[in-house]
Formats: sequence, C-alpha cells, structure tokens
Amino acid sequence: MTGSPTLASRTTLRVGGPAARWVAATTPDELIRTVRECDEKGDPVLLLGGGSNVVVADEGFPGTVIEVALRGIQERDGGDSVLLTVAAGEPWDDLVAHTVRRTLQGIESLSGIPGSTGATPIQNVGAYGQELADVIANVHAWDRATASEVDLTPAECGFGYRTSRFKAEPDRWVILDLTLRLRHGDGVVRYGEVASLLGVEVGARAPVARLRETVLALRSAKGMVLDQADHDTWSVGSFFTNPVVDDDVLVTLPGECPRYAAPGGTKVGAAWLIEAAGVGRGFALGEPPRATVSSKHSLALTNRGTATTADILDLARAVRAAVRDRFGIELVPEPTLVGCRL
Repeated sequence: MTGSPTLASRTTLRVGGPAARWVAATTPDELIRTVRECDEKGDPVLLLGGGSNVVVADEGFPGTVIEVALRGIQERDGGDSVLLTVAAGEPWDDLVAHTVRRTLQGIESLSGIPGSTGATPIQNVGAYGQELADVIANVHAWDRATASEVDLTPAECGFGYRTSRFKAEPDRWVILDLTLRLRHGDGVVRYGEVASLLGVEVGARAPVARLRETVLALRSAKGMVLDQADHDTWSVGSFFTNPVVDDDVLVTLPGECPRYAAPGGTKVGAAWLIEAAGVGRGFALGEPPRATVSSKHSLALTNRGTATTADILDLARAVRAAVRDRFGIELVPEPTLVGCRL
C-alpha cells in the first residue's frame, strides 16, 4: 500500500506533516525489501509502528515512511519458562493482555503503554518497576550496515535506562521480531503506588490480572491510556526522561525530590522537578492554548486539538528552561524527534 497520509493522522501526539511516500509492510520480506530499495537510492527512511513515541516536523518527512505492519505471536516451551516470539508490528498492549490471559508474568506492569512491540527495545520500555530488558531473550533484526539478518542477545542490545543500542544507532537497525522469556505464576509488585493500591508490601506477589488492572487504573488517572475524547492523552506519554545526576548535583536538590539508585549516579523525578520549577499541570503558552502540560501528569505535553509540532516544541523548551534555571539540570526528551529539535 502506498500513499501520503500526514504523520498527524498516524501518531498519538497528532502533529506532523505528510510523508513524501508511504508504504505499509506486512511481511518481513516486504519490510526488508523496501528498506533495501530506499537505502540503495539514498532515500531517507522513517520506520513507524504505533506512532506513540515520535514527534515529526510540521513540514513532514521528505522520504519514505514504512509502516511496520507485521503480525504474529508464536509460543514455545523454554524449559522452566515460556518463550514468545512476537512480530514487530503487534500492538504492545494487546501482547500484554495476551500474556495476562495466559497467566504469564514478566510484562504485566507494562500494561497500557501504546505503540508496537518492535519499538519497545529501542527505548527499553519500562514502567512501575519492570522494563523490557528484564525479559528479553532475543531481538531479530535487519542490519542495514551489513545488509544481513541478525539475532542479538540481550547483552548485544546495550540496554540501559530508556535507551539501547537501537536508539544509539537509529539508522542501522530494522527490528523484525523479538523473543520474550516469561514464566507462569503471580507477578512481583515492584512499585510503591501499585503496592499501596493492592494493600501489600513492595516485593509481594499478586495475580498478573490484578497487577494489570491496577496499572491500567494508575495510567488512566494520569492520562497515559489513549482515549480519543481526552486531550490529556494526545501526547507521547512522558516527554522527558528522569535525569540521572551525580552526587554534586544531588546534594543541591531538596530532600523531598524523589530519587532512586541508578547506574552512573542517582535517578531523580523529572515530574517533581518540573512542578517544583513552577510549571504546574495545565501550564500553557499563549491564549487560547493549543499545547499544554497535561492536567493529570506534568511529564506529558499534550495537543489540545489544534497544536502544531512548533507549538509542542515551544512548550517543551519552556518546561526545560524552567527546570534548568531552577535546578541547573537539563531535561532530555524521551521521544524521537524527526526533522525537528529542541
């Protein structure tokens, strides 16, 4: 299928101009062939899954948008575990729901996250104490640098906090499918908010169905579950990552700033920093506001229905500047910016 819809019609933030060319790839062979043809011609490529973590310029994309529409879930015995091989185009939350129905634990706390399965390794998607790196067994991809199919182990994926080798080398990899190693049984409650709602201690176990319900309720209350009628969900989720700071910066922060041990330093709460810098929920630039900080969660920048990419980026710059001026910390955007920048 070819055509040129706007990126605004295919992304959760609902901004972005048209693509010069659009192809929906429904098989691995079609996906690889289209990428190879573009690479041979020097045509820019934008791989698009669910469009939930991308901000595209108002001018659009001057090359080929390849919609990754691969589908399929295969299950096999992994000894003391179950191995699920999932095509890159499978909607992520549909996969989570599938694993919960099968009483498989490992990704239940990643419920409600929009987008496609193939995009999750790029960001090393995580929430409520779980992240993809905890369960990944293999990533099967097309390597554009060597023009070959490869299987990458977890160590080769270079996973870190909201990052990976795929994010560090964005023009190299085309993820075709990934294999998760899950286990039957109850899930582990790893996050304080979830534990509080369930009435248990962190570290306790709970049925995966209850964990999914609880996480979905928490995400919905924060505007993080897609709803066409709720402009607070017209976003990319968290626009900024939680910064990891060294001890010199940490000692300058108020004691009430949330903090967590992390590789390379201490992770601090970006949402807390934003609000403490005077940027409250609902904050906007101009009247009438076209883009605002979500009224439910200060990490989400939202389209109120008529915003452009320029509006979103202006708002992001204002939020980032407020935190930098107040705390000397430079927030880093989480979504991929295409044809635009802060």
